[in-house]
Amino acid sequence: MDFITILQQLMGGMLTTIWIFILTLVFSLPLGLLIAFGRMSKYVILRTLVKVYISIMRGTPLMLQLIVVYFGPYYIFGMTISSNYRGIAVIIAFALNYAAYFAEIYRSGIESMPKGQYEAAKVLGYSKVQTFFVILFPQVLKRILPSITNEVITLVKDTSLAFSIAYAEMFTQAKALAATAHNVVPLLAAGLFYYIFNGVVAFLMERAEKSMKYYE
Repeated sequence: MDFITILQQLMGGMLTTIWIFILTLVFSLPLGLLIAFGRMSKYVILRTLVKVYISIMRGTPLMLQLIVVYFGPYYIFGMTISSNYRGIAVIIAFALNYAAYFAEIYRSGIESMPKGQYEAAKVLGYSKVQTFFVILFPQVLKRILPSITNEVITLVKDTSLAFSIAYAEMFTQAKALAATAHNVVPLLAAGLFYYIFNGVVAFLMERAEKSMKYYE
């Protein structure tokens, strides 16, 4: 089995890996901002609940969270699990996990902003929502982008954890091919894909950082 043939057989898994990556970011980035607001809420109960949620998401393995999200409906509620739910469970678990990390990144960026900007915006007649999204949030993004980049790069590699619930992304397919072919070439091909994918993501994030230099 030559390298090109292996890549062709892994193509479906590669597309699945990219799909997991994209959907996780689509859901976790805005969810993380909402969770950050809850983490900074003046209401003690809400703030405490969000803090516990973040602690659980960051303090337990993502693999365990995948298993709980997938098997939980059956063991806890007695619900029947369809084969289609496997992919949904992957996205739910990844989005909930990464939202917790993004929330803390957002919070650190928001809390680092000078209080004087809030006061100046109020004097200029901006509402709280306008102040945040028009004045503060672009500056917050500039500050937190390096941390966001680190998490996004980690996400590329973490997509391989979907194998824990037998979801056929690229790493799962590579392991199956390696077992069938009795060699490590499929695994090396998978490693090359992750390396290139990470390189592309890092390049795009670096360009994004450079595009925001006007805030300096």
